[in-house]
Amino acid sequence: RSEFAFLQGIFGIIVFGVFFIAWFADAYGRRAGIMVLVLTMGIPSILIVFLSINVYIFLLLYSVVIMATTSNLWEVPVSEEAPAKSRGLYGSTAFLIGVIPLYAILGTRIIDSFGWVWGYGVMFFLMLILMVLLYFMKEPQRWKDSVEARQNLRLGVMQALRKLRKEDRKYIIIATIVYLAWTISFKMATTFGGEYFVQVLNYTDDEFNSILTIAGLLLPVSALISGILLDKGGRNLVLVLGSLGSVVSLAALGLTGLPITYQLAYFFMAMVLAWIYVYLAEIFTTEVRSTSIGVCVTGARLGYVVGPLLSSLLISMFPVMNGFWIFAGVLMLIPLFTLLARPLETKGKTLEEIEIER
Repeated sequence: RSEFAFLQGIFGIIVFGVFFIAWFADAYGRRAGIMVLVLTMGIPSILIVFLSINVYIFLLLYSVVIMATTSNLWEVPVSEEAPAKSRGLYGSTAFLIGVIPLYAILGTRIIDSFGWVWGYGVMFFLMLILMVLLYFMKEPQRWKDSVEARQNLRLGVMQALRKLRKEDRKYIIIATIVYLAWTISFKMATTFGGEYFVQVLNYTDDEFNSILTIAGLLLPVSALISGILLDKGGRNLVLVLGSLGSVVSLAALGLTGLPITYQLAYFFMAMVLAWIYVYLAEIFTTEVRSTSIGVCVTGARLGYVVGPLLSSLLISMFPVMNGFWIFAGVLMLIPLFTLLARPLETKGKTLEEIEIER
């Protein structure tokens, strides 16, 4: 168990490449950036089918796919086109669509019929569909205006980084802290939930799959509720509710082992993720919005290295994993401390108002 977690951590270093996809979307457009993102997910997925001759090649290709899935780029055009008063709901709806548990319904059938590698390979065909749809996508007007403002000059990587202002750096730190804590905690929960219930608590695979299916169904429910709360109650409220709920749920899982606590952890962790998706896509300036998000995501992706390595250590310390889950819960207290920096409440504000007031 600890060896696999260690390998995941080592190969997880690849996820830092997600920054360059984010910069590409600022330099060459949201549509071009998302196309590169989709290709980065789809091509390695089909290569897994034909090239996974050992665990090392599999983890290499798998890590490239994971790198692309960690990107928040798809939220940028949603934020730039959404009405100010319902931007939270629009962003969470995009999140909701992404967590509809189609794979929970179809994934097992695909694997049983064609083999486990096609559980990944099927994503290649989804890539083809998305590329056709993206061909018809129009660039957000805000991005076009930002290109005109820089007189259509090419935006290099270093130039984009130099354009980050003091306010950008403040919110990069805030967002990275929240995102890093969330990544480590959620990585621990998703990677080792099955092992905990099946090997420690002696649930059958079918019983755990039922637990996981309910947890997956709670994700779109959480996304919808979060979207409404983001617009009605505010961004800070959602961050507080999601973080505290995650702490209680994960700690309770370690103390009781009850399936409902694992499922509730999914619900509240998704609430924090909704905050991450919406807030990061609105708090930065248009010219370097995607690059700023890319810096946050890259920093947070330390969690894809630290999470498995930390899991390896905790599993060796707590073989029955009670302390493992309590520690995962305590990590979710960290996002609450970012409120001491008094981040701007963006509820109902236009992106232009946010840029001025922050």
